[in-house]
This record gives sequence, C-alpha cells and structure tokens, in this order.
Amino acid sequence: MGYNVKRVLVDQGSSTDILFWEAFVRMKIPSNRLVPYTGTLIGFAGDQVVARGYADLETTFGQGSQMKTVTIRYLVVNAQSSYNILIGRPTLNKLGAIVSTSHLKVKYPLPNGDVGVLKVDQEVARKCYEDNPKARRRLYTAPAEKHIHSVELDPRMGQLDHRPTPAEDVKEVEVMEGRNVKIGTSLTPEDEERLVRVLKDNVSAFAWHSSDMPNIDPDFLCHKLAIFPRAKAVIQKRRKFGEEKRRAIAEETQKLVMPGHVREIQYPTWLANVVMVRKSSGKWRMCTDFTDLNKACPKDSYTLPNIDCLVDGASGYELLSFLDAFPGFNQIPMHPADEDKTAFIADQANFCYRVMLFGIKNAGATYQ
Repeated sequence: MGYNVKRVLVDQGSSTDILFWEAFVRMKIPSNRLVPYTGTLIGFAGDQVVARGYADLETTFGQGSQMKTVTIRYLVVNAQSSYNILIGRPTLNKLGAIVSTSHLKVKYPLPNGDVGVLKVDQEVARKCYEDNPKARRRLYTAPAEKHIHSVELDPRMGQLDHRPTPAEDVKEVEVMEGRNVKIGTSLTPEDEERLVRVLKDNVSAFAWHSSDMPNIDPDFLCHKLAIFPRAKAVIQKRRKFGEEKRRAIAEETQKLVMPGHVREIQYPTWLANVVMVRKSSGKWRMCTDFTDLNKACPKDSYTLPNIDCLVDGASGYELLSFLDAFPGFNQIPMHPADEDKTAFIADQANFCYRVMLFGIKNAGATYQ
C-alpha cells in the first residue's frame, strides 16, 4: 500500500508482531483483511489485551539497495501506545536479523549477499519514551469481541503465597465426597461441564496432602550427590534459636516426618543447621544451610529450556494450562547412600532427608 510507517519498536522479548489499531485505521487497510483471532495477549505487566484480528501484510525494511520485503502476520490490537508497530521475534527470525543495542542498529542479510542496516532514530526514540504513558495502560475492547470479565484484585493478595494468583473470580465444585476444587466463573456452561467431568474422571491423579504423593521408584530415578573424593565432611556447630523459632522448627520437622520425607539419624558425618526465614504471611519457613555440602559437589550444567522458546511454543494457542508443581521435589527420592549426607539439626534430634530437597546443588538438573 506504500505507507511509510515510523515509530516502530523492535522488541526481542515479544513472541508476536503487533500492529496498533490507530495505525491500522490511518493506513486505510480494508477491514475485510482482518482474520478473526480468539486468543488474548498478556502484556509484561499482566495486562490482558483482546486482539481485533490478524492480517498478513507485506512489509519492506530499509531503503534503496538495502530493502528487504517479507510477509508479516500482525496481530491488530486496540491499546494505548506511543508506537505504531511492534516487531517481535517471528519477524526478526524471518529477516535473519541481528539486533545490537549497543550500536543501536539492526542488520539482516539481503538476497544478493550484502547486508542491510537499519539505524535507530534517537530523537524519535526519546519522543516515544516520553509519550508512553507511565501509568498502567488503559485497555480497549472492541464491542464485537469476546467479553472479558474485569476483576479488582485486593493488593494484599499474593502476599500470603508466591504461587500464581487466579486472574478472575473462582468458585468451588465438588469432584468427590469431601474434596473440592476451584474453577473460574467465566467458563461457559459447556466448558465448565467438560472440565468438571475431566476432574472427576481423574480425581485419583490429585494429591490432597503431602502423604498422598507417591514417590518415584528409586530404580527409575533418584538424586545422587557427586561429592569430590577429597572433600572433608563438615559438621556445623549448633546454632541457638529463640523459643518462637524453636516451636516453628518442631512444627516444620513434624510436617516432614509424617509423610516420611525425613528420618531420624545417629552418628552423621555431614550435619547442617536450619535457617528460619520469615514469610510475608508472618509464618516461618524452615530452610537448611547446605553451603558446605554444596561446595563439595561439582556443578551439573544441565541444559535448561530457554524461556523464549517456551513462550514461542505456546504462542498462537487459545488455551494454556499451568502446572503448579512446587512440591514436586518431594516425589524424587534421595539415593540411599547419600541420605545421611543431608542431615540437619532439629531441636529434638538430628534428621536426614529421604527425598530430594529444594536448595541442594543440582536438584534443578535432576528435576528437569
């Protein structure tokens, strides 16, 4: 269509390419070019933005002999922004572009073997930064689009637990006698019926208490400590705690003893103190000081998945499920020969872990 578009943001952290609605209207693109899109975009600050649709548009980068044209699938959104277009990783990958923030340039290969260069207009960049609203962006929803329920969240919510907080109102449904789960209230009756049916059919897959979690067979997987052969065992000097912390240590230790996550040990060769950390809720979290043990173990540089690959893999799908596996470490047993090395000092006795614990070196690699 021959439009020269300025105020373009190159965002290497974005998994999609965005064309803002005001720019779409000013370019006089026919509305029939928009293809319906049922998904919802989630911004960096957690904002939900409903897309009006997507359009495949040929876009030319550069000028003169450095021009390169590619077809970009833009998601058209109606949201406040000082930019007209946001270029994300899909287009950068299609261009084969390399972004240098220190040189403020974007370079990309051309069909003839040369290299095209885009330079940042610093004056325009500063103006966009100044014009960008500092407050949280006010979102717009097209009247013909799917309705999104807005929820006012109590600012105190989320301080009691670091796990994800529901983004909408929830209600309890019974999946078996005496066992309830919470589901969102914005589900359609059909989706709610299907979801509840799935939960009831697979209720045996849920653990209601720590003791309900079956341990993985040690013959299949267990966590081993690769301690340096010349490492010297360390028995830490017992630390003193006040009465409040002592009660908390006894309670937390009992929680570990009941499901069999720890056992009492005598004559340990390695021994660590516990460290009590105050939670935002006011309660105590019991951690173990495995500094000495971790120093004696080499680092397992297991390759973890890159977050951008995970985000790109989920992009474009209508539904996304999250698995909150925060107690998953307790399902992986320690190797029997290494249990005694995880010993810690409690008020009434010394205990060692029978399951892999959070905070010990290479636990993340074993979990992956």
